[in-house]
Amino acid sequence: MVDRRHFIKQSAGSLAALGGLALLQRSGLAAAADTTALSGKESLVNLTDRPPNYETPVNYFDAPFTPNKHFFVRYHHAVIPEINASEWRLRIGGDALNSPLEFTLEQLRNDFEQVEIAALCLCSGNRRGLFEPPAPGLQWGSGAMGNALWRGVRLKDVLARAGIDKSALEVSLAGADSGVLPTTPNFVKSLPLAKALDENTLIAFEMNGEALPHWNGFPARLIVPGWTATFWLKHLTALNVIAKPFDGFWMKTAYRIPKDRFPSGQFSSQETETAMPITEIVVNSLITNLEDGQSLPKAKTIDIKGVAWDGGNGIARVDISIDGGVNWQQATLKQDYGRFSWRQWHFAFAPKQPGSYRIMARATSASGATQPLEAISNPSGYHHNAVQKMTIHLA
Repeated sequence: MVDRRHFIKQSAGSLAALGGLALLQRSGLAAAADTTALSGKESLVNLTDRPPNYETPVNYFDAPFTPNKHFFVRYHHAVIPEINASEWRLRIGGDALNSPLEFTLEQLRNDFEQVEIAALCLCSGNRRGLFEPPAPGLQWGSGAMGNALWRGVRLKDVLARAGIDKSALEVSLAGADSGVLPTTPNFVKSLPLAKALDENTLIAFEMNGEALPHWNGFPARLIVPGWTATFWLKHLTALNVIAKPFDGFWMKTAYRIPKDRFPSGQFSSQETETAMPITEIVVNSLITNLEDGQSLPKAKTIDIKGVAWDGGNGIARVDISIDGGVNWQQATLKQDYGRFSWRQWHFAFAPKQPGSYRIMARATSASGATQPLEAISNPSGYHHNAVQKMTIHLA
């Protein structure tokens, strides 16, 4: 099988030689190098420079929280302004709001209760590059995600200060980044009112005890625990409480999945007969300390490590198979940092003899949902949560 990184590099080079920049951007292929060209970031895998899209190497997930300097970067637009925190303002408006308001960063910090939550930030297209046949878009591996401690204020408290009209249906969200061309649709999303008013939905200004990094949304971003990162607006500038479904490109056209393949009901005002927005994260798991095809010296015990997560029900168990799915044994779950955080796990594998072993990991959530053996196909390559399979060789 052709290595995915090698394929991306070869394809990007060929397209560039043919002058196919537009095709390169549409396909999501870019010259990949395991070096970071972003200030404040280290050791990320470069998928595209403009807009910046960098994923985290899997070995950095072998920890409860992903360090800020190793946290993945995802943008749709290439114009990302440096924002002076003292000049930044958050505007609250909309046709279903009683009193439009504006807040400085200091007002958010001082005028509202601050809360902290552990939550997984996961790109909707994480693992897209693993789909067979390939799905269009950025060919993410398993590194378009990160777990962090987010600190900020509840969105519902800020909206309550402005007063929500009874006609309110959704809250639209806008950030400071923009496209190079004036015809590029602004990256504006919306949330159903119930999700906007959920006590866990935050306007965050700190990440892992530090100010948000520029590339992760400084000075403030939205945190929507349990939902994919398309709703986690970076460089937040405006919130509008609206009485009708928001009809922008990034809601009506992009980030949508077929209703016949995934559970619905999360965002009814944006659903059609056949499609709905991608919202809740599905149950999944990842082995963090081993690689497919890896050769290991003979050992009495091999500690297989990983993380597991879902959309907020919590992880009930992780099962491991070392014989390709014939037999399964339960792994040990480590500390629980909350239902929106991933959960570390480990499994002590005691091989009886040298040879090749087919390792599989399967997570089950507290709701009873479990990972499928094969990924559920969909046009945009979202929700890849198939049971991970890898082969290791013991000398």
